[in-house]
Amino acid sequence: MGILVNKDSKVIVQGMTGSEGAKHSRAMKEFGTQVVAGVTPGKGGQDFEGWPIYNSVAEAKEKHGANVSIIFVPPAGAADAVLEAAHAGMPLIVLITEGVPTVDMMRAVQEVKALDAESRKNGGEGIRLIGGNCPGLVTNGEAKVGIMPNRIYTNPGRIGLISRSGTLTYEAAKLLNDAGMGTSTTVGIGGDPVIGTTFADVLPMFEADEGTDAVVVIGEIGGADEEAAAEYIKNNMKKPVVAFISGRSAPAGKRMGHAGAIIMGDVGTPESKLAAFKAANVPVADTMPEIVDLVKAALNK
Repeated sequence: MGILVNKDSKVIVQGMTGSEGAKHSRAMKEFGTQVVAGVTPGKGGQDFEGWPIYNSVAEAKEKHGANVSIIFVPPAGAADAVLEAAHAGMPLIVLITEGVPTVDMMRAVQEVKALDAESRKNGGEGIRLIGGNCPGLVTNGEAKVGIMPNRIYTNPGRIGLISRSGTLTYEAAKLLNDAGMGTSTTVGIGGDPVIGTTFADVLPMFEADEGTDAVVVIGEIGGADEEAAAEYIKNNMKKPVVAFISGRSAPAGKRMGHAGAIIMGDVGTPESKLAAFKAANVPVADTMPEIVDLVKAALNK
């Protein structure tokens, strides 16, 4: 069944009637995802290409039993869209939007975590935010909630994939697909400095997933998420893990692509990340194609 999303996921799209929301709603439907409704305040009651549009997440959730919301809302309103979904009790929220102000994301992530804790305390399934500035997630052959190209995720496999980079996510998935291994679930956690879900949050799910035999972690310079992931792997993972770190040649203080991919002082250096993975006995690929060779070697041990 994969992790986080599967054939039973019922998805609403916040911002469906915008150009990006519309385009990716169609692509998700073509993939086989159950896209059940859209949410655009002020357009409630309208029909959009066969989908009903609602003014609020709460109404769409109640009418359709939705359990996933994906957000295509401009940066200024994106954090509020997250909080609307969270307060409506949506178990999984996927924020695609790039460029959300960091202070807004700090507020949203903190509030989502509080609502998640409250939900679990009361016996609920919790509330999880993926992103922002992420490509989303996909379980091959079951459901896609995001912007990944459909054609890359046609081969269900048994390799879990977690990445901070959208483009490298697609490349790694295609390499594994072309090698005949395929992927189980791919999770793009996002490349901003403040995100809702980290590597260390997703790794336990793959460790527990019966459909995943090994995991690929694609990290970047900047931040300490890779170091935290390595610590979790070292202490808890029995399944093999292979890593790749992008931006290893970037000079300190220069942002490379993602807002979170910046080395400040001794934090976020490639040396720190490589040392952490080495201490956890995680092989790190020097090139993207080498990921395939390292996964094969890890599975053959």
